[in-house]
Amino acid sequence: MPIAPEQVEAPARDAVLFKSSPVRTFLALFVLLMLSFAVVAPLAALLGEGGAGYRWWQTALQAAVVAGLAAGAYTYSTRGSLTTWVRVSAGGLELAAQDSDPILLDWADIKHVTVRREGLKNLLEVTPVDLDVVHPVQGEEAGPPALAETVDGQSFTADLSEIWPSPRRLRRELAKYLPADG
Repeated sequence: MPIAPEQVEAPARDAVLFKSSPVRTFLALFVLLMLSFAVVAPLAALLGEGGAGYRWWQTALQAAVVAGLAAGAYTYSTRGSLTTWVRVSAGGLELAAQDSDPILLDWADIKHVTVRREGLKNLLEVTPVDLDVVHPVQGEEAGPPALAETVDGQSFTADLSEIWPSPRRLRRELAKYLPADG
């Protein structure tokens, strides 16, 4: 069972929490599916028979139902329900990515932090000065967030695509505690 941010005491009073949002996931996928319908429907009308009885609103309603069901199924599926949360404060950076156990890094123990886009995803990469300075916050069942080899060394990674508030706001919060080049 993943540890929710509410189950972990924040390291400082000024903590700002960023966590995955099922509503945001649902809305993003629903809009994407409806946009694909908006592109495909006119092409289908050109290739098929519209006829005098053609009612575009029926097709749009069917597309909305299918998009709603598909977005809902994905949102509550195994992949869609994986929780990610990041908490930024004067006490450091806490990270629990895709159902990992949360970790805490003091700002002095962070070599580099990057929030970047890769295709349609927003990714967070946190590179510690040394992996031995990473503090597990609570729990030891799931292990730490995934590690990836980056230019800066081994980095903890997290998919921020479903995070709320936005990755842009996370960048602003990180800028308060990191040097200008971090």
